[in-house]
Amino acid sequence: MDKVLKRFTDILCGTLDNQAQVDKERAEGKQVHPYAKHVTDICNHKVINRPEGHEGIYVLEESYYTYPGKAMDIKPLIFYLRSDGKSKVFLESIKAPHLDPKTITNANDDLILDYTKLEVGPFGAAEYTLQVTDQFTVNHIGDIGNGMTFQLIETLSDGHLSVMELVRQDGVKLTPYDTPIDYIKIE
Repeated sequence: MDKVLKRFTDILCGTLDNQAQVDKERAEGKQVHPYAKHVTDICNHKVINRPEGHEGIYVLEESYYTYPGKAMDIKPLIFYLRSDGKSKVFLESIKAPHLDPKTITNANDDLILDYTKLEVGPFGAAEYTLQVTDQFTVNHIGDIGNGMTFQLIETLSDGHLSVMELVRQDGVKLTPYDTPIDYIKIE
């Protein structure tokens, strides 16, 4: 693994949540953002049938979201990461349609991700740039289809992720908040 990819995964992997942000919003009288928690780890050892020479890293991000008054929404995400070895990391969303999402967890020792059954998501490769401040930034817009777009605006730094995900339908914003979710690494 090159130093740029190592730096990126060192920041991204672990357990992060936005409990401090939610607590502050509640203290101010209105919770705007959902409580969100990510449990993220490298999962190369779970990927079988990779072609020889297929470089890069697979990462599994368990995402848990709880909006006020609603049940928890669980979204496992698989990412494929590669680097230019200088200052860029490319992240692609990967789908495993043949698997039950409830089984896609880092703690599932029986989880097998068959490379031949994985599908690249429709968003394209998000290009993260390592800044002179030693943090990564991205502003990526992906076309979901049927007039929908997904925009990811993110800053990754030691112990902190600032993530704004904007979903739009025919140019109309569907995301229910206007500021990023601020994650802090807790493990």
